Parts: sequence; structure tokens; C-alpha cells
Amino acid sequence: MKNHCLEEAVASHCYLQDYECVCYGLGNFSSCVISRHQLAFLLLFLEHFKIPRQQCYVYDPIFSSLEISVLQELDLKVILKNEEGKHAVQKPTVFFMVHCGKALYNNLLWKNWSVEALSQMIIIGNSFKGIEERLLSRILQRDYTYIYKSLQAVEESEFPECPKYSDIFNDTSVHSFPLAKLQTFSKDIWQIQEEPQYQECDNLEIIRICTL
Repeated sequence: MKNHCLEEAVASHCYLQDYECVCYGLGNFSSCVISRHQLAFLLLFLEHFKIPRQQCYVYDPIFSSLEISVLQELDLKVILKNEEGKHAVQKPTVFFMVHCGKALYNNLLWKNWSVEALSQMIIIGNSFKGIEERLLSRILQRDYTYIYKSLQAVEESEFPECPKYSDIFNDTSVHSFPLAKLQTFSKDIWQIQEEPQYQECDNLEIIRICTL
């Protein structure tokens, strides 16, 4: 995994040693080669940017008990409940969310829908530009409102093409939300903070909390 392509993708974010990390959607790395490569990249990422492993929180509802034990042995912190991506930042945080469902990104943005919170976030995951290009505008606005609204402020850097890892980091970008751009939003944008429901979504792409 020590590949110059991956190094190039995050080289501009040299201040990440002050961050904590949250990783969603890693998958079953005990049986999936793609998931193992993503875990290897995550560990190298933490090492390179001097983020202590104890400050990295990981969750996937499909983790097996063995995989949870392995992650804990690696000194990563395993989140024990399904947040559905609704993780409120308390300090500068980088989110590692490669190939996650759109609702997970939307939920994360909703939970942190403020200038103060968004300006402290970096998201490594599916390209927001790609989501915009692939979805009808009316569906993006209706079902993934917070992704849609964030497009006005997000700065996106695509991962370079790496033929060796094309199926592992395809459609992946580094997203940040500069304070100066967020401050140009009208007050109305921040006042509308309805929790996403996804009642009209046919394919939600996330595992939700079971409620009776």
C-alpha cells in the first residue's frame, strides 16, 4: 500500500496531526481483499499524519466479533452502536468513509450542520461531485438535502488514478469545508435542520437502527 498515488491524495492536508478520525463502512476485512486494503490504508494514513490510533473510531454494522477483536488489538476504538452516520464532531475530525451510502454522508452533514462543525471536518469518501452528476437534481434536493446544500461550500480533491487500486479507491475524493465559504451562506440555510427521513428512497444503502 505504500504507493505515491495515495500519498499525493492527502499531501495537502499536512495539519491532520491535530485531528481525530472516524471510519465508517470498512466492511468484512477478514474475507474481503478490498476491505483489507482500505484498513491498511487507514493505518498508514494515521501513522503518516501522526493521528494516534486511540483517536480513531471505527464502525460497521457487519463487523464480526473476530473483526472487532482484531481492531481492538490494533488499538482502534470500536463504536458499539449504530450511529447511522450521525456523529457530532467535538474537535477537528477526519471521516474515512470510502464507498459508503449517500444517506450516511447526508446524515453526517445534518448532524454537523453549522459553520463551526463543518469547518472542522474533512471527509475522505465518495465524490460529492459524482453524486451530483449521477442523481437527478430533484431527487438530490429531496432525499439528500444536506449533500445538496453543502455543494456550495465544499472543496473537493480527487484521489489520483491508481491502476493497481482502481476498485479500492475509485470515485474517492478528499472533501473539506473552508470557513470563508461557509460564512457566505444565508442564515436561512442554517435554520432549516430537519432530520433526514428517506421515506421516498427505494435503495437507502445503509443499515438503519431497528425500531419497534
